Amino acid sequence: MSTSGRAAVGTRWDLVCAGTALIGTCYGFARFAYGLFAPEFQDSFTISSTVSGIIGSGSYIGYCVAIVASLILTERIGARRMAVAAGAMATAGTAMVALAPSTPVLAAGVLIAGSSTGLASPPLAAAVSRWVLSGIQDRAQSVVNAGTGIGVMVSGPIALLLIDQWRWAWGVFAVLAAAVTLWVHLVVPFTSSEAGTESGRPGRARGTALMVLAAFLMGLGSVAVWTFGRDLVTTVGGAGSLVSTSMWTVLGAAGFIGALSGDLVARAGLARSWTLVMITMAGATLLLALAPGSAVAAFVAAAVFGASYVCLCGLTLLWSTRIHPDRASFGVGVSFLMIAVGQAVGAPLAGALTDAAGGTSAFFTCAGIALLGAFVRPGRAISASHGDAVPDTAGIPAGIPHDRDEAGLDETTEDPGHARRHPDRVRRP
Repeated sequence: MSTSGRAAVGTRWDLVCAGTALIGTCYGFARFAYGLFAPEFQDSFTISSTVSGIIGSGSYIGYCVAIVASLILTERIGARRMAVAAGAMATAGTAMVALAPSTPVLAAGVLIAGSSTGLASPPLAAAVSRWVLSGIQDRAQSVVNAGTGIGVMVSGPIALLLIDQWRWAWGVFAVLAAAVTLWVHLVVPFTSSEAGTESGRPGRARGTALMVLAAFLMGLGSVAVWTFGRDLVTTVGGAGSLVSTSMWTVLGAAGFIGALSGDLVARAGLARSWTLVMITMAGATLLLALAPGSAVAAFVAAAVFGASYVCLCGLTLLWSTRIHPDRASFGVGVSFLMIAVGQAVGAPLAGALTDAAGGTSAFFTCAGIALLGAFVRPGRAISASHGDAVPDTAGIPAGIPHDRDEAGLDETTEDPGHARRHPDRVRRP
C-alpha cells in the first residue's frame, strides 16, 4: 500500500473539515436541495406531486446503486479516489439540473447528483477510521456526518436569493461542488486500497440485521419532510417563499447539532440514544403535519427534524463501525444503503398518498413509521459506550480470554496496519 509522504495519524482536522464540506455538498446540495426547489420544478416542468415524488426517488435509487459500488470499490482503490469521484458526480449532477431543458433531463440530473452521496460516505468513514486517532474517532465521524446540516443550511439562503431563478441556484451548487472536490483531492491521504479483514464475532449477523432494519425504517420515516416539507408549508400552510426557504435554512442549521451524536452515545449509550432521537424525529414530522400554517410551528419542526435526522445518521454510522470496526467503509455502506432504500421506497409512496389523501397524510404515516423504528435498536454489547463495550461472551467458557488484550496479543502482530490506524491501542512493552 502506498501513502502520501505527508500523511500521518493524528487529530487530522484538515481531513475532517474537507470531509464535512464534501458531505455538505453531496447531501445538502446534490441530494436534498431537490425538496427545497420541488414547488419551482413542478411549476417549471408542469408535473404532479406523484411525478415529483418519483423524480425525488431517483436520487435515492442512484444513491443505492452508488453506495453498493462505493463499499466495494473503496476497499479496492482507496478512499481518496472514491471521495473525489463523489465530488465529481455531485458537480456533474447539479450542473445537469441547472441546464435541464426537459423533465427527463431534470430526472437524470437529480439521479446523478443524488448518487454522489452514495459514493461519499464509505470512503470518508474509512479515511477517518484510518487517519484519525481512535480516541476521537466517534466525534470526528459525527462531525463529518453533520456536514449534511451545513449543506442544507447554505442551500437555504442561496434558494432565497435565487428562488425565481432556480437554474442559477443550481449553477452555484455546481461551482461550489467543484471547489470542494479539489479540496478533498488535496487533503485526503492517498492509499491504493482500504482493504481490511475481520474475524468472526458472536452476534455480528444478528447485530447487522437489526441495524439494517432500523436504518430502513429511519429512511422511510424521514422521507415526507425531505421530499415534501417545503411543499406542505406552501400549498397547505399558505406560507410564502421567505418563510418556506427560511424554514429549510433552519432545518440545515439545526442539523449541525448532529455533530454531538458521538458525545450523546458516550453518555447515554447507543440504544437509548437511538430510541430517544427516533421519537424526536417522529414528533417533528407530526408537528409539521398538525400545524403547517404556523410559521412558529414550521420553524420548530424544521429545527427538531434537522437535528434529529443528522444525529440519527451519526448514530447509524457509529452503530455500523462498531459491528464492523475493521471494515468501516463496508459497515457504513450497508447501513446508509438501507436508509436510502427506505427513502427510495417512501418518496413515490408519499407522493401518491399526497395526491390521493391530501398533503398531511404522508407526514402522519411517516411519523408512525419513525415511532415504530424507535424500538428497533442495538443490543447491549454494541450499545455500551465506546471503549467500555460489553463483550458478547456467549458460548465462551469462563476463564478463557475473549478479547485481544485479555489474550495478551500484540495487535500489530496480526494486523501490521493497526498500529498506524490506532496507535493508542497498541500494547507497549
